[in-house]
Amino acid sequence: MHRITLIPGDGIGPEVASAVVRIIEASGAQIEWETHVAGQQALDKFGVTLPEELLESIKRNQVGLKGPIMTPVGKGFTSVNVGLRKALDLYANLRPIRALPNIPCRNPALDIVVVRENTESLYAGLEHEIIPGVVESLKIITEKASTRIAHFAFDYALRESRKKITCVHKANIMKLSDGLFLNCFHKVAQDHPEIAADDKIVDNAAMQLVIRPEQFDVLLCENLYGDIVSDLCAGLIGGLGLVPGANIGEKGAVFEAVHGSAPDIAGQGIANPTALLQSAILMLRHINERAAAEKVEGAMLKVFTEGQVRTRDVGGTATTDEFADAIISAMG
Repeated sequence: MHRITLIPGDGIGPEVASAVVRIIEASGAQIEWETHVAGQQALDKFGVTLPEELLESIKRNQVGLKGPIMTPVGKGFTSVNVGLRKALDLYANLRPIRALPNIPCRNPALDIVVVRENTESLYAGLEHEIIPGVVESLKIITEKASTRIAHFAFDYALRESRKKITCVHKANIMKLSDGLFLNCFHKVAQDHPEIAADDKIVDNAAMQLVIRPEQFDVLLCENLYGDIVSDLCAGLIGGLGLVPGANIGEKGAVFEAVHGSAPDIAGQGIANPTALLQSAILMLRHINERAAAEKVEGAMLKVFTEGQVRTRDVGGTATTDEFADAIISAMG
C-alpha cells in the first residue's frame, strides 16, 4: 500500500483531482490518499499558504499529487508551486511532451522531454525594491545546482533510452551565470559519451521548436527558460491541459497539472483532467506501479484514438466525469 499526499487545489482542481483518483483506484494500484489544502484555502483556514502539516505529509510519504492552485498576479501571496519546490528541495522539474492521438498537431510523432532546474535563476523570485520605482531581481546560478540538474537529465535519458540532450541557455550575453550552467552541462556530458550533447541559445531554441521540433529529444533548461520553453512545447501538441509535470528531489516528488486553476469554469464539471491524469501516470511509474501506469495510459490513449468521448477544450461535449468513466471502461 502506497500512502500519497493529495492536494486537490482550487478552481477546477478538486474536479479533475476527483476524476483522476477514480481512474487510479480503478487501475488496481494500492494507494491510500492523505488530502491537504494549500494556497487560498489554506490561508483562510490556517493563515499560511503552505501549512506545516502538508509539508510533513509529503516528507513522510515522499510522494504527492497536486491539482492546479491559483497564484495572484502582481500582488497577494507568492506561488505555492515555487514554495513547495523550495521547502522540499524539489530541484528537478520534468515535463514530457508527447502528441496525443486525434488531437490536431503539426508533428503527430512529437515526443520531447523538458528537464528544468527548479530552485535558482530569476524564477526563484529573489527581488526587492531598492528605492521607489526601482526594483532589483537576482539571478542566482550555482555550480552545485547546475551540475545536479545535468546529472538528473543524463540519468533520465539513460533510463528512458533517450538519445540526445540539448542545453538551452543565453551564455552569449550572460556569460557568467548562463556560462556556468552551460559549462556544468558539458562537463557532465563528458561522463556520458553514449548520449549526444549539444546546446542552443534560448531564442534560437524557441524558433527551432516552432519550425522543426522533431530535432529535439531532451531539453535541459535553467529555471526561467524551462518554464517558458515547456509551455511552448505544450502548445505544439494542444496546450497545457494535455501535458504532465513532476517536481522531483532526493527526498520526495510532487506530480502536478501544470495548467492554471481556470476559475471561470470551476464547478461546471467540464474541465479536462488529462494533464493531472498524465502526471498521475508519471507518479505510478515513480512508485514502481508500472502495470497500473501502463493500464491507465493504454486506456487513455484508446479513448483519444477512438475520439468519441472528449472534453470541450479538445472539440467534444463530454463532462469531466464522462471522460473519466470512458477511461475506466477502456481499462476493462
